[in-house]
Amino acid sequence: MSDLVDALLAKPTAPPVAGRKTNPERDFTRQIEISGDNADVTVRGETFEANESEAVSVLERQGLNPAEWTVTGFRSSEWTMANGDTGISTRFSFARRDASKASEREPIDELLEVIERHAIDAGPSDHQGDHTFIVALGDTQFGKIDGDGVEGTLARAIDCINEAARQLTWYRERFDIEHVHIAWLGDHIEGFVSQGGANSWRTGLTLTEQIRLDRRVKLHALITFAPMVNRLTMAAVPGNHDQAVRISGKGVTRYDDSHDVESLIAVKDAADLNPGKFGHVEFYAPDTDELIVLVECSGSIVAHAHGHQFRPGKHFTWWQTQAFNKDSAMHQADILLAGHLHHELIEADGPRTFIQVPALESESTWWRHSKGPTGAPGLIVAVTKGGRVPVKEVVRG
Repeated sequence: MSDLVDALLAKPTAPPVAGRKTNPERDFTRQIEISGDNADVTVRGETFEANESEAVSVLERQGLNPAEWTVTGFRSSEWTMANGDTGISTRFSFARRDASKASEREPIDELLEVIERHAIDAGPSDHQGDHTFIVALGDTQFGKIDGDGVEGTLARAIDCINEAARQLTWYRERFDIEHVHIAWLGDHIEGFVSQGGANSWRTGLTLTEQIRLDRRVKLHALITFAPMVNRLTMAAVPGNHDQAVRISGKGVTRYDDSHDVESLIAVKDAADLNPGKFGHVEFYAPDTDELIVLVECSGSIVAHAHGHQFRPGKHFTWWQTQAFNKDSAMHQADILLAGHLHHELIEADGPRTFIQVPALESESTWWRHSKGPTGAPGLIVAVTKGGRVPVKEVVRG
C-alpha cells in the first residue's frame, strides 16, 4: 500500500515477541495448514532449494495443483539434524492465484491522500438568504472491489463534494442561499453483513478501514462547507450494508444501529471540540429504533430514507402509508431523499418531490453480469424553499 494509506490506517502496536525455540528431537520434517485460499507449508531439509521443491510436493500430495498457488512469503531458520549437521527449516506461505489479487489490502495511505489533495479552500462566507442548497449522496460502499474500486469511488466522492461546493457559489447568483444541508443516504460502506457475508471475498478493506474512510469523507464535507454558510446541517440514515450486526442473515439490534450513522456522530463529536469554527453546524441521526430523519430546510420538510424499506417504483406508496400513521412525521414531508437503487430518479406527485440519488460507486459487477448496465455515478444537488424544489441537478465525478 501507499504511504498515505499506511499513515491513515496506522495504529499503535506492541513490539514483536520472539518465537519459542523448538525441540529438534520432536521436530517434524513437513507440515501443511490450509485455510480457505491460504496455505502454510513447513519443511526441513539440507538446503533452502530442497525445501522449496519439497513444499511444492507437499501441495501435490494434498491433491492441490501447484500451478494454482503462488508463494506470498517465507521464513527460514536453521536446525540441528540427527547427525549433528545443520539443516534448514522453511515455512512457505501460499495463496491461490485468483484470490491473491482480490485479497490484497487497498492502498489506504493513497486513499487518504486523495482527500487532502482534492480539498478546496472555500473561504469564509456571511451570506444571508431564504433558500437551502441540498447535497444528497449515498452508496459509496467503500471496501468493494467492483468497477474502479475503492480508489475510484473515494476520488469521485471527494471530487463531487468539491464540485457541489463550487456550484453553491454559482447558484447564489440566482438564489439567496444561507443554508446548506448534506444528506448521507446510507450504504457508505460495503460491510460484511450483506447476503449473509457472501460479499466478504470481494471486499478489500477491513470493516474499521471502511468506516474510517466514510468518517473522513464526512469530515471533508464538513470542513469544505462550514466556512461557506451561516447554517450547515448534516443528516445520516441507516442502509442495509452498513447495518452493524446480523446473525443468520437477520438484524438483531435496533434499526438505528448503523456504522454510517455512527460515523456522522463521530464527526459531530470532533466538531463539538471547536465550537468557534463549527458552532453553526447541526447534526441529525435517526431516533432510537428508527430508519428515517426529517430536517427543516427553508420551509421545506426534507425526509431521508436509504430506500430498502420500499420496493422499486413504490416510493410514493410507501410514503403514503407512512403518512397515514398519525404518529409519523412523514405526512409533513415535502421532499423524500433516498438511495439504495444506485440510479437517479426524480419524480413529483402534486407538491411532493421524490429524489433518488445515483450511487457513487462506478458499478455493481453482479448487476452488470445480470442486467448489462454499469453505473452512472454521482450525487444530486438541489435548491429548495417553502416545499418547492426549483433546481435538481446531478453532479458527476
